[in-house]
Amino acid sequence: MFIQEAAQVPAQAVQAGIGIRWLITDKEGAPNFAMRVIELQPGVVFTPHQHPYEHEIYVLDGEGVVTNPDGDVGVMRPGVFLFVPPDEIHGYRNTGDVPLKFICVIPLQK
Repeated sequence: MFIQEAAQVPAQAVQAGIGIRWLITDKEGAPNFAMRVIELQPGVVFTPHQHPYEHEIYVLDGEGVVTNPDGDVGVMRPGVFLFVPPDEIHGYRNTGDVPLKFICVIPLQK
């Protein structure tokens, strides 16, 4: 078993105003999935992108929207969860006054 405070895990910069805390990976013994907390500062846009793997997301704090090439497609606020299928173009935008924080679970990249 592995237990730790998320705040003790340093955030890695993705782009200006965006950090990812890799909470659980294969380094902690996970055989299938990685769990991360992604944090977007107010007003920041996480550039639309895509991956060949799914994302499961649960919003912890803040407010924002998830986007695709058609524009804003869903509101992100505490308690909201979403599924991003493999290869779907997606991005995020913080629309609030505090950091937008969400858990994002992805398959381990082997």
